[in-house]
Amino acid sequence: MKREKFQSRLGFLLVSAGCAIGIGNVWKFPYVTGENGGGVFVLFYLLFLLIMGVPVLTMELAVGRASRKSAVLGYKALEPKGSKWHLHGWFCILGCYLLMMYYTTVSGWMLGYFFKFAMGSFTGLQGEAIDGMFGAMLSSPGEMTAWMVVTVLAGFLVCSLGLQKGLERVTKVMMLGLLGLILVLAINSLTLPGSMEGVKFYLLPDFGRAMEQGLGTVITAAMNQAFFTLSLGVAAMEIFGSYMSKDHTLTGEALRICSLDTFVALMSGLIIFPACFSFDVAPTQGPALIFMTLPHVFVDMPGGRLWGTLFFLFMTFASFSTVIAVFENLLASCIDNFGWKRKKAVVLNCLLILVASMPCVLGYNLWSDVHPILGKDILDSEDFIVSNLLLPIGSLVYLLFCVSKWGWGFDKYLEEVNTGEGIKMPRCFKSYFKYVIPVLILVILVQGLVVAVQGWLAG
Repeated sequence: MKREKFQSRLGFLLVSAGCAIGIGNVWKFPYVTGENGGGVFVLFYLLFLLIMGVPVLTMELAVGRASRKSAVLGYKALEPKGSKWHLHGWFCILGCYLLMMYYTTVSGWMLGYFFKFAMGSFTGLQGEAIDGMFGAMLSSPGEMTAWMVVTVLAGFLVCSLGLQKGLERVTKVMMLGLLGLILVLAINSLTLPGSMEGVKFYLLPDFGRAMEQGLGTVITAAMNQAFFTLSLGVAAMEIFGSYMSKDHTLTGEALRICSLDTFVALMSGLIIFPACFSFDVAPTQGPALIFMTLPHVFVDMPGGRLWGTLFFLFMTFASFSTVIAVFENLLASCIDNFGWKRKKAVVLNCLLILVASMPCVLGYNLWSDVHPILGKDILDSEDFIVSNLLLPIGSLVYLLFCVSKWGWGFDKYLEEVNTGEGIKMPRCFKSYFKYVIPVLILVILVQGLVVAVQGWLAG
């Protein structure tokens, strides 16, 4: 069966960037930036994105484009005879399923808040009543299930239409809408009284504040954010390499994907920080920032119902673009590995994700006493497996596969990555890829595990 390809280069870039652009960009990035010295953190983040994120992204894309297959068969097509690299492909698929077991719930929260603001549910609320909206949603299994189900059904409906007519066409509209919304929201935030104090906090490097936090802490936090923002290591990007043309080099395309991803992350900070400073709200509230802190800002803001609605529409687009991109990966894996038709893959995966998402939904109400890993609730336990284990280990496997003589090999990787017009990957980077990046990834892996265990022991 002939493999589908993207209809246009713009489609590939927007879909790939849409997969990378998710809740981590528009939710985690601003508050982590605030906690880690503002502009200093941003400088290190951009540096690590360039020296670590871009190279590993080219490797995932190269495996996909050279093999024209999804994770397992992609490895099988390129690995030396008798080797077992393809076993990692099954872990990639497992990682994507695990990711969707909780990401669909969080995406449902965004959708729920979009409708709440649009319907005027926050109008006239003050103080604890605003915070209570989020608690009420979490404690209601029915409401949580409803938003999750809508997200899953909508995602698989899009993917059922195929790569070009479904994923590419919808993501183009959604991503262009997202970029338009982010500009409108940022301009509105920048025009609020006192907003420039927020901009200074966010973008002006203040080494004094960074030293208070600890420069080492700031640097490792920037390394973590740069690494995780691209969702590398579970073949989420590899699949789009398998659909792309050979007209352009992968280094150039990886830089463009990273640029879009970073633009959205930086712009989301320009929405949140000026608004928080304008209304004297602390911007370092962690996960509560989006659902409990910002609604206070929108309620007090002139035209707040409109701005709150637009903000959560933007958040819905950001999370849903990741959902449909990962769904496409799951469908392609089933079609490639089991020979299923797309329709069968859609129906079976839709049912599986609906059932598999329920523990996360119930983890905030009926199963709130369940803490499977290191005292974490169900969502955090699932996220721990994906973010702290499967992403860094998976990225290390892709890296070693592309640079070692026991895998695909550096020469074949370099030939693929430099095929087409655009920026070429220099051969002189071989030693850096082989000896330095693996150490950086191991630092991220070990640090993530140490922090998790320390948090558990402290708790």
